[in-house]
Amino acid sequence: MAVERRKDNKNRVLKEGEYQRSSGTYEFKWRDKRGGRHSISATTLEKLREKELDVLRDVLDGVRADKNNLTINDLYNSWIQLKRGLKDNTFANYKYMYSMFVEPDFGKNRLVDLKRSDVRGFYNYLADERNVQVNTIDSIHTVLHQVLELGVEDDYLRYNPSDNALKELKKARNFQTEKRRALTVQEQELFEKFLGRQGQYHRWYPIFTIMLWTGMRVGEITGLRWCDIDLEEEIINVNHTLVYYSTRTEAGQIFAINTTKTKAGERTIPMLPIVKEAFLMEKKYQEECGIKSVAVVDGYRDFIFVNRFGNVQHQGTLNKALRRIIRDCNFEVLDKEHEEDVVILPKFSNHSLRHTFTTRMCEAGVNIKAMQEILGHADAETTMDIYAEATKDLKKSELINFEDYFAKQKKVQSGN
Repeated sequence: MAVERRKDNKNRVLKEGEYQRSSGTYEFKWRDKRGGRHSISATTLEKLREKELDVLRDVLDGVRADKNNLTINDLYNSWIQLKRGLKDNTFANYKYMYSMFVEPDFGKNRLVDLKRSDVRGFYNYLADERNVQVNTIDSIHTVLHQVLELGVEDDYLRYNPSDNALKELKKARNFQTEKRRALTVQEQELFEKFLGRQGQYHRWYPIFTIMLWTGMRVGEITGLRWCDIDLEEEIINVNHTLVYYSTRTEAGQIFAINTTKTKAGERTIPMLPIVKEAFLMEKKYQEECGIKSVAVVDGYRDFIFVNRFGNVQHQGTLNKALRRIIRDCNFEVLDKEHEEDVVILPKFSNHSLRHTFTTRMCEAGVNIKAMQEILGHADAETTMDIYAEATKDLKKSELINFEDYFAKQKKVQSGN
């Protein structure tokens, strides 16, 4: 005996899970793979079946049906609870970026409504309406992408709508991250000569010389302790870094000791004679001035580079000192020299000194593997990128020299 199929009031056969309510509207009921009950409704059977196709896609893709009222902020709260393995300052920065730029408005969007164009539109809004710098949008993207990736992993999203959104923004707007430029040999000589003279800036000679001739990151330099260096064996042991960050709590901004940027950051650096001399100069200066390290950061003490109060040096203080050094050095040069092609110092930061050291190694033909180990790069690609940039300028200068040589040879051969 055939089973009579259910029909609606227009005599249309209803599929399994489809129902017509007494009001004439339609409903579809189903269970997800976890056994949870769900339903959708529509005013017509045609509209209901369009929605059923979306449900079927979600079921086949394993997308959860309880996503309908879940917002990006809800997902972020889950991410906060689950995220591990980040340094405290990095995690604090992620949370700050999200709470400042995403949570108040964009974070209220429901996951079920979120599209790729929404994320692109959000980044455009930040750039156009709020004039947020591309580097800041990059940081916002880093945390938002991780939050939405959790939605993919937990079957709330079929794909991550923020994939490639930042890349497209940069390409469409021709955003270019300003490349750090190494000092030329002439600029480096001018910088070192200016600091080496006795005067108000001679105090900064040791720390900037060590940065310039070791390629250490600024946090590695400011976090160095006397026990981390061996003046007899002439080696520097890099095993931690000093950071300064906002906790976003009542504690405010604090110094902290972190592990190195990467595992490869833990390394031993040979101490060149000029570096050893700079360490000894710093030691002598502190003894003569009665300066002693009094700072204690996460149990670490006896820091090498401290201010006149014995506290650790702040990266911002070093960059301010560099700006003053550049200004006064250039004034001095321009007061003495009036040629148009006179060498003056460009605007540069602490990290530029690391880049300069890398460039000098490239020019000297140092093995790339050795460079990678000295600099503490996690992979050779980073070293290769800097190497390619440095050797590009070197090749250009070599070709110019060759062109001059070739012109001279032509003159000799022609008898002129």
